[in-house]
Amino acid sequence: MESKWLIKPEGNSEKVEKLKEELNISGTIANMLVQRGIETYDEAKTFFRPEISDLHDPFLMKDMDVAVSRLNKAIENKEKILVYGDYDVDGTTSVALVYSFLKELHPNIDYYIPDRYGEGYGISNKGIDFAAENDFKLVIALDCGIKAVDKIDYANSKSVDFVICDHHTPGEKIPDAAAVLDPKRTDCEYPYKELSGCGVGFKLLQALTVKNELSFDSLLKYIDLVAVSIASDIVPVTGENRVLAYYGLKRLNEAPGLGLKSIIEMNGLKNKEISISDCVFKIGPRINAAGRIESGRSSVELLVAENKEYAWQMSRKINDINETRQNLDRTITEEALSMINDNEAYQKTKSTVLYKEDWHKGVVGIVASRVIEHYYKPTIILTKSNEFATGSARSVSGFDLYAAIDACSDLLVNFGGHKHAAGLTIKLENVDEFRAKFELEVARTITPDQLVRKLKIDAEIKLSDITTKFYSIIKQFAPFGPGNMSPVYITEGVKDSGYTKAVGQESTHLKLDAIDENNKRMQGIGFNLAEKYLPSIKQKKSFDICYSVEENEYMGRKSLQMRIKEMKINE
Repeated sequence: MESKWLIKPEGNSEKVEKLKEELNISGTIANMLVQRGIETYDEAKTFFRPEISDLHDPFLMKDMDVAVSRLNKAIENKEKILVYGDYDVDGTTSVALVYSFLKELHPNIDYYIPDRYGEGYGISNKGIDFAAENDFKLVIALDCGIKAVDKIDYANSKSVDFVICDHHTPGEKIPDAAAVLDPKRTDCEYPYKELSGCGVGFKLLQALTVKNELSFDSLLKYIDLVAVSIASDIVPVTGENRVLAYYGLKRLNEAPGLGLKSIIEMNGLKNKEISISDCVFKIGPRINAAGRIESGRSSVELLVAENKEYAWQMSRKINDINETRQNLDRTITEEALSMINDNEAYQKTKSTVLYKEDWHKGVVGIVASRVIEHYYKPTIILTKSNEFATGSARSVSGFDLYAAIDACSDLLVNFGGHKHAAGLTIKLENVDEFRAKFELEVARTITPDQLVRKLKIDAEIKLSDITTKFYSIIKQFAPFGPGNMSPVYITEGVKDSGYTKAVGQESTHLKLDAIDENNKRMQGIGFNLAEKYLPSIKQKKSFDICYSVEENEYMGRKSLQMRIKEMKINE
């Protein structure tokens, strides 16, 4: 599917020029900073050199004082504490973080991960019963709970207190828990709203270190878990998340926890500078796989491991589970695309809602994202679970998926999530009616422009602009992620030098060797693009390239290359 190329608007010229002079950088780089909201020398200093001291006071968060007070009461009275978290990466890293830190202060502690299939998402009656039957007086719920009004009422009837640490959008009523930490609460004035679930857990522990005058370094040794959660949960890498991700990646590269270290080494990332992208595509999926296919508890066991041999054993197990997940993902995606290809009505809709009872519940979210790569519209993939249809929804850029699902809430058993992604459960007999109503709501609210994939381009540059100095400054824009994506460029009117070719085992990748009108040459790689572009390139036609710049290492030699996203052949 071809994308619409959109060059971002130029930044304020006076601010760009001032920043260019103050930082001694090119106008192109100064403009990219201003585009990102970095307009002054001091803002640039904070952007390029984040400091731990830039983190906000955790007590600015609504209920934080109450949460710390209840936690301290549990510690002082030697109460049993249960750390409870969702089964995805954000949930399991949250549990690993809070459990590992509190275990050093309070040995009377355990953790609980609900079963995706037996209990479903979030706080469950079974989990509450487990806490009550095993005399856990306090449960710290992470990455879930903000809409668990009835469940918390049930817990209160069992004399089990909850401290909720969530980052999802609240419902109309806040649960009657001992404390509810969620920066998205309308009555919460916390200055940064986009923390991950693990990030909210980190703020609770930060507040505890302040209140109890503990060493903050004792918490920072677990900050690598926060970086993995930020990357994997696709939250903005801006503001406080940028600080947490920056120092989390530093820890991940220099002294990761034993569990993360085993994943890093097992997947060929040792001696490589680990980035947010590595967390998204290599580390996160392996942690996620256990909860998708078997039990998220296995991921926590790995992340809190204190024995190297056990960590390697768990890492191998999770690697095997991930291979199973990849096979399921591939098979179900093919089936989903066939359903659309074979049904003309599905191709004409503004949304995609697919149901098949034997699809694996653990991978439907991934499949929804894969389907959007082919049919760019809001997508929901459903399967049968416990006599209900349950599944995951994913959105397209700019469209509020949560609001569209909420408009159909009369047909839902439950749902939760945010603007870009959600989970939902429907009675089987309501699937067709829901599909029709959701389509009407999407068609009513989505704009034609939102149904077109866009490639946002930071700057138009020449091949001669790609120098070592240019790249070394751009590299300092990292960590990259939503809100601060890796810069994308276009260069127009280049040609094949004569050495462009197809590479890879099946010759599917494009190894570009381009030359511009000034005879500047530059190489690039375009994965799975050979068939699409090579024939036209070899006809000596000029073309425009859309790409990012990366460092390539081969046989010990490092060089800069273009990572090609799309090309346009000039006729």
